[in-house]
Amino acid sequence: MSLVNAFETHVLTYLFTATSVTRPTAWYIGLFTDNPGEGGAGTEISGNGYARKTISFTVSGNNASNSGSIDFDAATGSWGTITHAAIFDASTSGNMIAYGSLTTSKAVTTGDILRLATGEFDVNLD
Repeated sequence: MSLVNAFETHVLTYLFTATSVTRPTAWYIGLFTDNPGEGGAGTEISGNGYARKTISFTVSGNNASNSGSIDFDAATGSWGTITHAAIFDASTSGNMIAYGSLTTSKAVTTGDILRLATGEFDVNLD
């Protein structure tokens, strides 16, 4: 996953200046059928039972991993093929914090429940 430019600036401001930076207080994972890129212009899933889910993290070294499993609601219609995910600071709209491609794309059809096991979703800084 890559931090979007705005949050890269937040990190640098926090580390290298005395300026206060407002940090998110909640995090949500959103799913995309294509690359959202820096501006979040990709196609986030909508309808058919989809909603962003809250995500919490455990940090170790340069890696943050989801600290609990994440279960999306059962799809009530096709969500298409999920290729990317992003972290947001709100359950709808909000600011995209980071985004990246999935290791393996996943087609979600009616009745499917997408699950991410604990530690399966990683954000790392290299």
